[in-house]
Amino acid sequence: MTSIIDVAAYILQRCGSMTTMKLQKLAFYSQAESLAHSGRPLFPEDFQAWRGGPVSVELYARHRGMFLIREGALTGTKELSDQEKRLINSVCSSLAGLTGNQLSSRTHKESPWREARAGLPQTALCTTKITKDSIRDYYSRNPVCI
Repeated sequence: MTSIIDVAAYILQRCGSMTTMKLQKLAFYSQAESLAHSGRPLFPEDFQAWRGGPVSVELYARHRGMFLIREGALTGTKELSDQEKRLINSVCSSLAGLTGNQLSSRTHKESPWREARAGLPQTALCTTKITKDSIRDYYSRNPVCI
């Protein structure tokens, strides 16, 4: 199965350098798009409801301490299928024009992040998992791509 690192490496290849916050959110929305359209995850890793929005701990471990991440900084181990690339391309075409902060703000308005935080203040630390079921249910009704 494809990993979040494979997806993130492809996003960087397609879009070029970006902030790590933006990369996390584009990976999150790629997962949401897959769950909404096929009912299956694009990758097995989960996201936590951090104060800056959804964050994959596995991806964070690869870019910790960086603000900006460049193409080639991550190396995937699996070639993505054409279908996976089309899905990620769709997300990037719709959302890559937004900044990391704009994407973070968008996630803060959406129920998967909000429900995982269970009413915590926006600035409070939180490591609660955002379930794939909540992502699938929400984005099936509220399309990722605008």
